[in-house]
Amino acid sequence: MERRVLYLLLALFIFLTAAVLLISGSSVLLISLSKSPYIPLGTLITWLGVMALPLVLYFGVSRLRNPKTKTEKYLALLLKVFIGLATFWAPVCYLLAGNFSFTFTEKTEFQGGQLAMKLFWHFSYLMIYGPILLILSYGLSHLFRRKK
Repeated sequence: MERRVLYLLLALFIFLTAAVLLISGSSVLLISLSKSPYIPLGTLITWLGVMALPLVLYFGVSRLRNPKTKTEKYLALLLKVFIGLATFWAPVCYLLAGNFSFTFTEKTEFQGGQLAMKLFWHFSYLMIYGPILLILSYGLSHLFRRKK
């Protein structure tokens, strides 16, 4: 089996496993990896899932790895940005929350407060919706290119 296909299947498995565990609210997510500081397994699972989604696109769509058109080059660059952002999702979220369980309070200071919580959710949504919008954009551009 080609190495790229193996990476694609691994990334797809990780993403789907993380999605099922997160959507179902599995108790596995609450298992502690460390007592002090408290690091729930859900943090690691979510991080792996967030990284796996853009990697599925990278390994699954050859024209995003080797772009030919100007649009594909733009989308390939954007995909690499999403891969980079996903790599730093957990550290950025830790800086926002001040903890690895990503809990926020009514504090008036930034870290762990309400503004940081809003940024956390916007950043987390970007990590999921960004790659989805990217593949939809690729599909539309591919569809219009074929019609010409």
